[in-house]
Amino acid sequence: MPFIKTNSVSLSGNSEEVELFYKDVGRGKPIILIHGWPLNHEMWEYQLNELPRYDVRVIAYDRRGFGRSSRPWDGYDYDTFASDLRAVIDTLDLNDVTLVGFSMGGGEVARYLANYNNDGRVVRAALVGAVTPFLLKTADNPRGIPKEQFDSMNKDLEEDRAKFLSAFGRTFYGYHTFNHPVSEEFLQHNLTRCLNAALYATVKSMDAWSSTDFRNDLAKIKTPLLVIHGREDETVPIEISAEETVKIVPHAEYVVYDDAPHGLFYTHKNKFNEDLLSFVGGHAIESYHKYKGF
Repeated sequence: MPFIKTNSVSLSGNSEEVELFYKDVGRGKPIILIHGWPLNHEMWEYQLNELPRYDVRVIAYDRRGFGRSSRPWDGYDYDTFASDLRAVIDTLDLNDVTLVGFSMGGGEVARYLANYNNDGRVVRAALVGAVTPFLLKTADNPRGIPKEQFDSMNKDLEEDRAKFLSAFGRTFYGYHTFNHPVSEEFLQHNLTRCLNAALYATVKSMDAWSSTDFRNDLAKIKTPLLVIHGREDETVPIEISAEETVKIVPHAEYVVYDDAPHGLFYTHKNKFNEDLLSFVGGHAIESYHKYKGF
């Protein structure tokens, strides 16, 4: 199985080799898909199955602690996550890259572009339902989410992870009494994916995405940026995320899916796939239109 090696430095200062599992499908301009919390690369199943038809190369990897990647005790912070992303790009020697970060994966995109893109390997990026710029309520971020809410989530995770993540998944996909955008079978499969992670990785990663301030990172982004968000997103509310992100990055292309929940990569997969290909442009979208008979 394909793995990319990177390193983790523990609190004691010892270096530990970490292996990141990845899928690499298709040929053409590379698109790197960075998964959200608490899933793994398999959340991109319907992108890995569709996008390579249109002459693009699609790469999706498991964040450390999740899926089939190594599960070290330390390293669940955005400097390390961005360094891991750099290892993926450098190891595969990728150029003309499009980064796509969903939810907490948007943090990797912002931190990578701020810290590492001097070589210009990444030429465009997309933030999808992203946690940027800053979710935590603080004195200078009064619209954020109170820390007590994240503390309660943390407690519920450590008490009964399966129960918490089952309920979380329903909100994630906008599944309510009179609205069933996904099947019960899909939700069960989603839960299985969520549980395929170390509990401590799930908890520590939540601590990272809930409290990391990306405002300075976003201000450094010069590459073309696509921001996609669902107006009905209850997991990462649009008014404290996407709407604030585009204020900091005014050159961003901003697309709102009016009836979409957080998990729009599945509930609105056809529109989402087309929007990504349009953003990549060139032969990718031409091939898409030819295939669809436009």
